[in-house]
Amino acid sequence: MTKIILSGANGRMGQAISRLAEESDACKVVCGFDINTVQLASYPVYDRYEDFTGEADVLIDFSNPANFENIIAYATKNNIPCVICTTGLGKDQLALLSETAKKIPVFYSANMSLGVNLIIELASRAAKLLEGSFDIEIIEKHHNQKLDAPSGTALAIADAISESLENAPQYVYDRHSVRKKRESNEIGIHAVRGGSIVGEHDVIFAGNNEVITLSHSATSREVFAVGAIRAGIFLAGKPAGMYSMKDLVNEIA
Repeated sequence: MTKIILSGANGRMGQAISRLAEESDACKVVCGFDINTVQLASYPVYDRYEDFTGEADVLIDFSNPANFENIIAYATKNNIPCVICTTGLGKDQLALLSETAKKIPVFYSANMSLGVNLIIELASRAAKLLEGSFDIEIIEKHHNQKLDAPSGTALAIADAISESLENAPQYVYDRHSVRKKRESNEIGIHAVRGGSIVGEHDVIFAGNNEVITLSHSATSREVFAVGAIRAGIFLAGKPAGMYSMKDLVNEIA
């Protein structure tokens, strides 16, 4: 059984993971970390990492970018593999994550849904096949409490498409200030924020007289919790290195 430390335990995603872990025979949450230390599940919750003295196989983080350095320091010091699910990390934080992966196993994905990562793979293949004859636009929709825009998933889709193209595209986030025609090498990326939308992503390939759209809609946060738990079980016992949802999908396949 995989023993999990859950960072951001009392947040919405933390509680979703807790519920699924309670029903699982493959894993168990042994402690949580959160600024709110109210115990909402069967495990204790601490606000200081050094307060936990037990054993764990993996740390899953669904907290906040402001907590990132503390998590990395704790995981590295205690040689605990970590699954980083927090979005909105800056360039310096991503660089630190890469350095950390040289010392301990690190799993990082902009989106923990298996379905979303399938869309990323399909978008990459479609872009390679359609290059030069189709315009590409990405539209993402999230709830009104989401802080970062565009979403990390939208950027991950754009990056995967970019890597598959022979000519590097230009990301365009807003066109209202420039009055001109769309360039052929653009990838338009648009963010919508409203209500309680869990997460929706559309990848549009618009050609002459035809439009191809790849869509993914998450109706519950549990899809991300399921992916995070599977990533944690996958990562436990792995050697140091950087792992992603693509590695998990390939192992399943």
